[in-house]
Amino acid sequence: MASETRQAENAGKDTVSLVEFKDDLNDINAASVIEDNQQSRDAIFFEALERYPNPETIDMNDEKRVRRKIDVRIIPLLGICYFFYYVDKTTLSYAAIYGLKEDLTLVGSEFSWLSSSFYFGWLIWAIPSNLLMQRSRTGLYLAFNIFMWGALLMIQASSKSFTALLVLRILSGAFEAIADPAFMLITSTYYTKEEQPSRIAAWYVFNGVGVAGGGLIGYGIGKIDGALPSWRYEFLVVGAFCCAWGIVLLFVTPDSPRNFKGFTHEEKLIMIARVSRNQTGIDHRKINWKQIKEAYLDYKTWLFTLFGFFSNIPNGGISNFSTLVIKGLGFNTLQTSLLGIPQGALVVIWITLGAVCNRYMPKNSRTLVSALFMIPTIAGALGFLLAPTDAYVGRLICFYLTGSYQASFVICLSLITSNTGGQSKKMIVSGMIWFGACIGNIASPFFYITSQAPSYHLGIGSLLVANCIEFALLFVLRYAFMWENKRKQRQRDELAINNHRIQDANETTFADLTDKQNINFEYVY
Repeated sequence: MASETRQAENAGKDTVSLVEFKDDLNDINAASVIEDNQQSRDAIFFEALERYPNPETIDMNDEKRVRRKIDVRIIPLLGICYFFYYVDKTTLSYAAIYGLKEDLTLVGSEFSWLSSSFYFGWLIWAIPSNLLMQRSRTGLYLAFNIFMWGALLMIQASSKSFTALLVLRILSGAFEAIADPAFMLITSTYYTKEEQPSRIAAWYVFNGVGVAGGGLIGYGIGKIDGALPSWRYEFLVVGAFCCAWGIVLLFVTPDSPRNFKGFTHEEKLIMIARVSRNQTGIDHRKINWKQIKEAYLDYKTWLFTLFGFFSNIPNGGISNFSTLVIKGLGFNTLQTSLLGIPQGALVVIWITLGAVCNRYMPKNSRTLVSALFMIPTIAGALGFLLAPTDAYVGRLICFYLTGSYQASFVICLSLITSNTGGQSKKMIVSGMIWFGACIGNIASPFFYITSQAPSYHLGIGSLLVANCIEFALLFVLRYAFMWENKRKQRQRDELAINNHRIQDANETTFADLTDKQNINFEYVY
């Protein structure tokens, strides 16, 4: 009797969390009953689970064939989007070396404000845009936003004052706020947790292609001898390509596995069954306000926000001042444009190496691999600051080394897609890391003080400090997820001790449960 009493007392320790879990599940079930339309849309998901109740029931060769087909259809789309996404953001940097600052008579910190203003629009519209995407067709919403990137970029070519360009930059940022969250949502919809780091790396690597491509485009535009100043052609040419790509996306971007054109019904079932093991939910278009509340009360959301902030202090400066830093090392304008190519190539190499390392490392090594790739960035920043001012080649190499942080950031994006359950919660958490990224990008240009050109010691110093904090945050995230997994195991043990039925994984996989609500959820780190 005494042992039963002690057992009951121990069971009571997690009673509140178990009751909350049951209440959350009841709320989800009630909402599901009310939404008959959602039930009919979900029919193919239930059919997939009935046909393939566990991963072992899927033929390995069939799964590989479907995965390759998804890769061919998804990765190039997102990669090209990301190419334009990065080139779009760096047009201001190239415009600066082709006379924008002189033509608009920018003085003091006005160029820094133009660099940061883009992220004010992003900051304001990031969360509303994510929620609108959940309510909309993903492909249609993404295509519209990309078309608007290009349209606004072309309009920027007509700017005749600092104020006009500032307003247009803010609007551009608002339309670009959807990019990364949309790409992350699409990746989590079609790939398993194990596949997500390499697939995110596959489209994010076009960031580096964008750096190199931006250099080639900038060089080509610098050769134009037209009626307009070269910097105006920079906006017109890049903007026109963005608009054209937005129209293409309208016809080729999938909205859901249910209506993915070019796949047979059987292939769609395999596609859905593959990702059922993620336990993160899929294709729920009704906004769940309880999940939104949980997202903002979850400490992990704020850890991701901090990570987004510190990882983008380097990005904001490098995106907008890299050309000025390189030019300040003694190179002319056209040489500076060309030197953006190796910088972009190195970003591609860093991200690829990060994905390869993560693939062949033991399970749950993502944070360790991310920490490893922070080391070259920290070393590069130190070298740039400590090297003699006339060591132009050495300082250029050190500056190139600072790009390794991008590999770490890519792998950490997969922590969000893999560790957040519930559609509405996913939209908020993915929005919040970019919310933090916006603040980092807004703050960063102001560390690059004009009077410190061309060395920009404070700017490079801010990069170094931010990277050291980011390095520490990786281990905070690692141990947080380890603790959460132990907590989940205690909850499952508690249910078993009290003879409560533990839901089968197939019952929770598409129930739109959050990672907190889902008893079968396992965090990766």
